Amino acid sequence: MSQSTWQLMLDSLWPLLHGAITGTIPLALSSFAIGLVLALGLALMRLSRRRWLSSIARVYISVVRGTPLLVQLFVIFYGLPSLGIVIDPWPSAIVAFSINVGGYAAEVIRAAILSVPKGQWEAAYMIGMSHQRALTRIILPQAARVSVPPLSNTFISLVKDTSLASLILVTELFREAQQVAAFSQQFMALYLEAALLYWVICLVLSSGQGVLEKRLDRYVAH
Repeated sequence: MSQSTWQLMLDSLWPLLHGAITGTIPLALSSFAIGLVLALGLALMRLSRRRWLSSIARVYISVVRGTPLLVQLFVIFYGLPSLGIVIDPWPSAIVAFSINVGGYAAEVIRAAILSVPKGQWEAAYMIGMSHQRALTRIILPQAARVSVPPLSNTFISLVKDTSLASLILVTELFREAQQVAAFSQQFMALYLEAALLYWVICLVLSSGQGVLEKRLDRYVAH
């Protein structure tokens, strides 16, 4: 790369970082938090003895996992207005990403709950705990530790998937890279710089995953 290209990358570093700080990271965090709440509800519905609840969760998960995230995003932002429902770009992205995370994370949480030995349930009942109390105080803390690695992978994937929000004009890291690249015509340099920033963010998140696993390790029955 020429000296002018390196200078362009250096000058564009702050706009890209600003896009990550104000767009990519808040978008990923908000969507993941909402998606986790949705996923927990879906996981409990899947485990319910009421067949109609389990069936609703199954259909939801099947639809979300069987359709591309980009299509889901476009349906919400471009499709809903034809039904008279207009949602701004930022909320549209949060809704689409949250729905997607809910579908994928639900199966992770369900599997984590099922991985807790049945003896833990029985021990909770023996000391007089209700089903709900046993779930919240005994089962879910142990399931949380088991689900940390796959949920962390889901979150890391979500951080990268937020780049799709640029297609509905949400200003985030990749959108900033597109704008600078279009102005300077240095597409390779700017897209490589964006890729590097995504990689750094994912490295930081991976490090945080290890710390979280150690903190939750004390809840696991050995």
